[in-house]
Amino acid sequence: MDNLCAVPGVRVGHAGDPEGLTGCTAVIFDVPAVSGADIARGAATGTRESALLDPLNRIEEVHGILLTGGSAFGLAAADGVMRYLEERGRGVDVGVARVPIVPAAVIFDLGIGSPRARPDAGMGYEAASSARRYDFAQGNAGAGTGATVGKMLGPERAMKGGVGSAAVRLEDGLVVAALVVVNALGDVREPGSGEILAGPRREDGSLADSVELLARAAGRIRAAENTTIGVVATNARLTKAQANKVAQMAQSGVSRAVYPAHTTYDGDAIFAAATGEVEALTDVVGARAAQVVQESILRAVRAAESAAGIPGLASKG
Repeated sequence: MDNLCAVPGVRVGHAGDPEGLTGCTAVIFDVPAVSGADIARGAATGTRESALLDPLNRIEEVHGILLTGGSAFGLAAADGVMRYLEERGRGVDVGVARVPIVPAAVIFDLGIGSPRARPDAGMGYEAASSARRYDFAQGNAGAGTGATVGKMLGPERAMKGGVGSAAVRLEDGLVVAALVVVNALGDVREPGSGEILAGPRREDGSLADSVELLARAAGRIRAAENTTIGVVATNARLTKAQANKVAQMAQSGVSRAVYPAHTTYDGDAIFAAATGEVEALTDVVGARAAQVVQESILRAVRAAESAAGIPGLASKG
């Protein structure tokens, strides 16, 4: 498998509303995973339980991670993932119960489908229940169902974003993989050539350079409506501080594929999770994490199909 499930013990499940154009994606760990996060790159982040991942705080491991649409409303879907895990005896033993730790991050997709369609606990439970080690759907699936990119000329001139995933395996047994939901303000470019793959559409259908548009587009940009969120998983043995460093380094993959990245209108957030099977240098894991995040972003837009009048690359021709 060339996706997040390439990491042993990691399962992925999608659930969504294809009419309301929203959804969520649950990442389930068969054993608790040491986790960290980098959520400070954008200025419009929506998360849940992310403070627990600070190295200064006590909780070391997580049982699942949720990526979801629905803006802040969609964070309710994490309740369903927690219920799924609790039913299976998973969570931190607090004496009177087991409390599953499920960090979550959201994208804003209320403007493309129905603003009343939002992931809830039921949808989160469905995503967790469907989690398998398999070649799951990319593009318009799960949390990528309502994702869009390239909104410098307004949401009506955007292109379809989505969810993408990639993995790399090294000869020493190290596996590093990512799953990313791409809902960025900026455009997505081919790193080698600089070609804009998905971005703001001019009236003639050609794609504009988001960086060039930025100064004069400020009046039409709406805050808190854009973000790139994702999960990096590895079978490396990492401490909580090292996992946070890997998440930080993984954000470089966003800036290699999205132009501009980490703006004041984006809520970019990356979680990192380590299952602890092989020894590896933190910098090696982080460097590979940036690579698979970059590739995941490219796959997300290449697999995205048109929806609600917003064109996607997979529907062209």
